Amino acid sequence: MLNEIKLKKESKHSKKRVGRGIASGTGKTCGRGHKGQKSRTGGKVQVGFEGGQMPLQRRLPKVGFTSKKNINTVELKYDYLEKITETDITIDLLKKYKLVKNKATKVKVIGPVNITTKKKLIDIDATKSVMEFIK
Repeated sequence: MLNEIKLKKESKHSKKRVGRGIASGTGKTCGRGHKGQKSRTGGKVQVGFEGGQMPLQRRLPKVGFTSKKNINTVELKYDYLEKITETDITIDLLKKYKLVKNKATKVKVIGPVNITTKKKLIDIDATKSVMEFIK
């Protein structure tokens, strides 16, 4: 039964008592060494702090670029349009069928094309292979 489970004797460790004399091994300085920031109460060092030296995360250059223009642009495979029963496809229709997120303002349909049904894209961009298939 769950209420009868007991811990093994080996798994119980008594709390380390510091500052209880030289013989205890953790007397006087209580295992903190002598002086300095880490020996004092509340003496924490920030993550990434290097003693006043310029930290690594500030020494290294910034990398990458996120275009503000393409944040709400979505690529969609042509085969996913198989779920839609209508032939005229708009961005609002894609949002209704939850194929694109509600934030999407621009949609580009990409290939390859494996389905045979042709759809008419209204205000939606497409790749060359998709455009050739539609025409």
